[in-house]
Amino acid sequence: MMLQLSNKWSNILISQPETGMGYQIASIILQDDTRYDQVVIIGGYITQIRNLKHIPFKEKDILEIIITHDKWNWRNENQ
Repeated sequence: MMLQLSNKWSNILISQPETGMGYQIASIILQDDTRYDQVVIIGGYITQIRNLKHIPFKEKDILEIIITHDKWNWRNENQ
């Protein structure tokens, strides 16, 4: 499951450098102060969160997206 981000976040993401070709690694802070680190964002979609099988929040829950470039081998994690 992926979570599409609206234009509200796309301007922020576009203004930040990529972590790698076509993707960014970020931390997501929710309205309730929950924090998710090592979140993969590709083309305006949250595609994966390290150590989680599903994205446990909706876009309306997001307070802040912080691009961190905190890499790990996420492409091989589900293989």
